[in-house]
Amino acid sequence: MKRFLILAGTAAAFALAPVAAAAETVVLTANLSGANEVGGGAPDGNGAFRAEINTETGDFCYTLYGEKISAPTMAHVHTGAAGVNGGPVITMDVTGKGSDMCIAVEPDKLKPIVANPSGFYVNIHTAGFPAGAVRGQLTKG
Repeated sequence: MKRFLILAGTAAAFALAPVAAAAETVVLTANLSGANEVGGGAPDGNGAFRAEINTETGDFCYTLYGEKISAPTMAHVHTGAAGVNGGPVITMDVTGKGSDMCIAVEPDKLKPIVANPSGFYVNIHTAGFPAGAVRGQLTKG
């Protein structure tokens, strides 16, 4: 009987112990268009964005490309709903017409993006369109 009580107590202790939350990997996407830029972007410009985000480690692995735009100078994830400009939250490197890389981002910056992706957008900047050549709202996907 004593052995049973010890085993039952040990099992109960493990059942009540806090369990570490599993790392959440989320996929976010965006279809980019010059028409989506507030104030106008590259008229024929388009592109795509896809990111795999780990909210625990801060891993932010993305593929980003633009077409029918001049050479990109930079790219960002910004705060802002559709039709609203906002400040940059994440800066992404863009080489040539596109990029495929991983960067480290503070997890606290990623959590609001994952919780409300439509409140954020991705855009690619060029010399001709310094405010943004193409833009797309983030969606889970």
